[in-house]
Amino acid sequence: MTLPVQSGPLSAQLVNAALERTSHNVRYDGSYLAISYPGGDVPDDIGVCTDVVIRSYRRLGIDLQKLVHEDMLSSFDDYPSRRIWGLERTDSNIDHRRVPNLQRFFSRHGRSLEVSSRSDNYLPGDLVTWMLPGNLPHIGIVTDRKFSDGQTPLIVHNIGAGPKLENILFRYEITGHYRYLPEH
Repeated sequence: MTLPVQSGPLSAQLVNAALERTSHNVRYDGSYLAISYPGGDVPDDIGVCTDVVIRSYRRLGIDLQKLVHEDMLSSFDDYPSRRIWGLERTDSNIDHRRVPNLQRFFSRHGRSLEVSSRSDNYLPGDLVTWMLPGNLPHIGIVTDRKFSDGQTPLIVHNIGAGPKLENILFRYEITGHYRYLPEH
């Protein structure tokens, strides 16, 4: 079932697009694949946490593949690709699918917000990154839905079983909190 993206504030549209992702059956697969550019995507039945974010923004007409690639072309050394993966140049097939690159992009072109233990600091449409056990970076989208405590926002993410709406905000070490709501 595909839900329509509603008009209104971009944050609400992003939340709606993220919630729509939870209706897709997606096998967790982060394999490197050659994809078209711009507007490229891996097959709809596979993906990782970053693909939830990428596909949610794409429903709003925002192509993170293109935006991250162009920003990396102009400012490659501001990104962690050389330090983390030993890369010497950009790769439009994968750069936008890496959490550390999205963190850098969102901090450069959106807002990097305080990481806190207060659930009311995390607003619908915000992006949160975590470090999972095994030193694995992860990302998800804050929604307007709340956990049964009435306080903690639920997150749309893919941690291995496809896109899900879950109470994971404080389950892992939070490494970043961002807001990226560009005019388009």
